[in-house]
Parts: sequence; C-alpha cells; structure tokens
Amino acid sequence: MSSTDGKQSDQIQLNLKHSFAEQLSDMAAFITPAKLPNPEWLVTSPEVAELLELPDSVFTDSQYLDWFSGNATLSNAKPLAQKYTGHQFGHYNPDLGDGRGLLLGELQTSSGHWDIHVKGAGQTPFSRFGDGRAVLRSSVREFLASEALFYLGIPTSRALGVFKTSEAIQRETTEQGAVLIRICQSHIRFGHFEYAFYQNNTELLETLVEYTHSHVLQLATDVHLTIQDKTLAMYKAVIRSTAELVAKWQAFGFCHGVMNTDNMSILSITFDFGPYGFLDEFDSKHICNHSDHSGRYAFDEQPGVALWNLNALGHALSPLLTKDQLSECLSQFEPTLVKAYSALMRQKLGLTQNDKGDQVLLGEWLTLLQQDKRDYTNSWRLLSNFDGNDDVFIDHFIDREAASKWLAKYKRRLLIEKDDTQTRLQKMRAVNPKYILRNYLAQQAIKTAEAGDNSELERLFEVLKMPFDEQPEFEQYAQTPPDWSKDLSISCSS
Repeated sequence: MSSTDGKQSDQIQLNLKHSFAEQLSDMAAFITPAKLPNPEWLVTSPEVAELLELPDSVFTDSQYLDWFSGNATLSNAKPLAQKYTGHQFGHYNPDLGDGRGLLLGELQTSSGHWDIHVKGAGQTPFSRFGDGRAVLRSSVREFLASEALFYLGIPTSRALGVFKTSEAIQRETTEQGAVLIRICQSHIRFGHFEYAFYQNNTELLETLVEYTHSHVLQLATDVHLTIQDKTLAMYKAVIRSTAELVAKWQAFGFCHGVMNTDNMSILSITFDFGPYGFLDEFDSKHICNHSDHSGRYAFDEQPGVALWNLNALGHALSPLLTKDQLSECLSQFEPTLVKAYSALMRQKLGLTQNDKGDQVLLGEWLTLLQQDKRDYTNSWRLLSNFDGNDDVFIDHFIDREAASKWLAKYKRRLLIEKDDTQTRLQKMRAVNPKYILRNYLAQQAIKTAEAGDNSELERLFEVLKMPFDEQPEFEQYAQTPPDWSKDLSISCSS
C-alpha cells in the first residue's frame, strides 16, 4: 500500500477500544487526521511497544507508520479530539481542547488500559489559530522527558516514538515537522471537569465522574455508592496522588514550567511537556519557562500551584460535594505532600532512623547548595559517594568553612544509623541519579537530529534509561553544564 493513497488498512490487527468516545461523546470532536507527508521514524521506544504488546514489526512495517501519520485508516479506529477548558496562569480560558492531538483509540493489554495519542496530527475544532502541527524540537523534548521521568520513577505519560515529516513548520523560525506518539492510561485532566462545570451541565459532570471513578482510577465500586460517594473517593485519590507526584518533582529537581489546570492529569502523571527543565545550579526560585514573567510556576511554587489547581478542580466538583467535604479533602494535601517529600529526602540523605534534627540538616544542606550555586544532581550524587574523604566533599564548595561545618553535623548524624557505609551509599545511589535530562543535552540531540544525524539522540536516550548507574563510558553526560547552556531560552512554544 502506498503511504499517500489514504486507503483503509486492515492488515494491522489492533483490538482498539473507544470508551471515551462511547461514554463522553459530548466532550469529543471526531476528526479525520491530516495526511502527513513522507513520515520517517526518528526515535522509538521498544520498551513502550512491548508495554503495548505491539508486534516487533511496529517500527519496520510501514503500515503502522501510515496509520500514525494519517495516510491510512483502520476500520475500527475512531480518531477524536477531546474538549476541555482550564485556568492558564490563573485565568480561566474556555477555548481549550486538543488543538493538535488526536486520540486514535485505546488498547487493553495485560499491563492495563492505554490511550494511543498522536500529538501533531493537524488542526481540530480546538486549534484556535494554530496549525495543529508539531515540530521536531518540541516532539523530541517531550519524548525524552517522558521516558527520562519514567526511568527515574516519577509518574508520567510515555512515548512510543517520534517520526519526522517533510513539512516545514513555521514557528519563531522555520522548523522540521514531526509527530509524537504519546501513551498513558487516560488523558482526562482537571480541565475536563472544569468544562462540564462552566457549561452548567451537571449531567455531563456526573457522567465524567462515573467514567473517571470506574474506568480511569478503577476505584472500588459498590451498587450502593451514590454519585457523591464516587466524587468524594475520586477527589481524595487525586489529591493524594497529586501531592505524591509533586513531592517527587521537588525531590528530583524537576520543574514542569506550565502547571495550568488543563495540563494537570487526573491520574497525577506528568504530561503536556513544554518549557520543563531539571535544576542545574540549585535555585529554589528557578523559573524554567521564559514566558512565565511573574514566576507563577517557579520551582518552589509548584506545591502551592498544585494545591491551587486542586482547589479549581474542587470548585468544578462543587455541584456534587458539600463545602465541608471539599475543605476536608483539601486539608489532606499538605500533610500528604510533606510526608512524601520528607521520606524521599531522608532516603536521598541516607537516613533510615528518625531524628528530630533531620529537617534542619536538610534545610542547611539545601541552603549550602543555593548560596554556592552548586549543581543539584551532582551534589546529591557526590553525597552518595561520601565514604569519609572530607577533602573531596569540601572541595566541591566555594564556602569551604560552611561545607566543613555541615559535613561535621552530617557525620555525627550518621552515627545513629545501623547500615554500614557501603550499604548506605548503595541505597543512596539508588535514589540520587547520576544522569538527568539537562536542557543542553536535549538541545545537542535536537540539533544533530535536525541535521539528519540521530545518533546523539539515540545515545542520550540509552543513557537516560539507566540514570542511577555509573555508566563510566558516558561520564560526559553527567558533567556540570557548560556556561553557554545558561543562555538557552525555553518558552511555552517549545
């Protein structure tokens, strides 16, 4: 079959489901995908293909790529764009939805239920003034970020792969066209509930809650449960899992960059990657999004913004829950976040015994990193290798006296630990990565890929699959970023 004839292909055997289309059609626009010219795989994830239980030929059989690129259709596919709204930088925007993405269908596998989503598939009724396309730069960034977070153990959407097209796409400059195949167990977001609420459509809101409760979150069900019971259970679950997600962001130094409510997953996974970034020099007020002029989504603001967004979700659920129920649920966010974050940071410090001074010890460590502008990831990894050699540790800092004082406190604290040194260090290295997705590394991979060389992209992807391993042959990927990396500008258009 030609890749441009648009014929139907039933040689691809996929048992697609369409629960969203069937149960929430009022929030869907059924779309014929645009035909994207000359698709060619750029980077792929065999691990995700295995997760989806796709055949080994998925990346070599042109029929799959034809389907992903809109050049072939499946008789059992129902491509659709989802409608939602949301608060963007704190302001409600009713004109949101999948403006360049399509849900091709849903797969049920032994590992669960998975949405197959194409990002960059062309215009939809929700594109507003956009072209519905994606570019190689942003597609590669999302591919790398989603996979890097997964291997760090942070809940996230995944990526099957990125393919490029022969289209030239106009952004700030003319760029290479590309498409991301994203998967996750659901694309339901806070903004879906806001859409139903602001439409004053309680029936739709109830249907959405029923769908999310049973199908997405798969919460315990009972014939005696009322819609209020289900809404309450759902809201509690989302608050808990959102707090735990943000705790991991803060522990690993990840900045999302654009935490609008339409980018908040009801599954509490990281998705809709744009101007994200991991911390290089530790700065608690770091702003990774150059479009965020007020610093609303700065690193240390992320927990507060998550709570703000959960308040917005609660407001959307207010027709189904009482004010007291909403307040009680929201009151659990902070203690859940603190408990999860504290547990992670104690692991990073190598502490297993309880001590009332641990919070102070952590605070002084972070203050030391910030005042000396030390690299966040590399400093934690250095601590994970501390075997008693004070000089190696102290030489890492500018303020040697402050570093020496903190180290002395840390060594005294370690005396109450039961693990021997090597056991402790082994545990610390399992939670303090050596390799993270730094913006400059992503940029280097993008530049070479744009020039037609995928080797750096593939190599970086392999490194990120084993972030906690030493990988001495890839030592350069763990080095402190070069000075020129500070000039990289990442905005919402990225």
